[in-house]
Amino acid sequence: MSPPAAPQPPAGPRASRAVTLVTGIQAAGKSTIAQLLTERLPQSVHVRGDLFRRMIINGRADMTPDPTDEALRQLRLRYQLAATVSDAYFQAGFNVVIQDIILGDDLAKMTAMIRSRPLLVIVLAPQVSAIADREKGREKTAYGTWAIRQLDDVLRNETPRLGLWLDTSNQTAAETADEILSRAWAEARVPDQAS
Repeated sequence: MSPPAAPQPPAGPRASRAVTLVTGIQAAGKSTIAQLLTERLPQSVHVRGDLFRRMIINGRADMTPDPTDEALRQLRLRYQLAATVSDAYFQAGFNVVIQDIILGDDLAKMTAMIRSRPLLVIVLAPQVSAIADREKGREKTAYGTWAIRQLDDVLRNETPRLGLWLDTSNQTAAETADEILSRAWAEARVPDQAS
């Protein structure tokens, strides 16, 4: 059985492509879902925010539950680089799917940094128990100094309700991608920026 066709976006100038931002806590499925979405969209690019963190060879300051000023500076730099790259690809005619952990007030700030429109925001929000189960089956573990509940609390209680929020606890990655493709244009779009 072939995968479902991507839904047709609304008619109009520049409406045939979009920037889609996929976020959620660690092990929520961001990388997998973003890759599946990218593969289903015509002329598409997958921008992985963590790539910009890994580019820092000397002097990298990773995020912890009690981050240093330098870790926060590098996190914001990573977001700005991802937004800039996404805009450049979009201006060159690509559909862009960008994924990273963007929580709390940073989500609203990131939607402002991404200047291209339409911008669709997808928040993957599986239950804590589903994240814990996924962690058991992963080769890389996401939770070292972080507790799953800590990040989940920031997601659910400190992150603005922008875009389409999905509890993907009982879905396969393909089912999640299907749901996003069927609902995103109607439910995930963030307002255009004021000129």
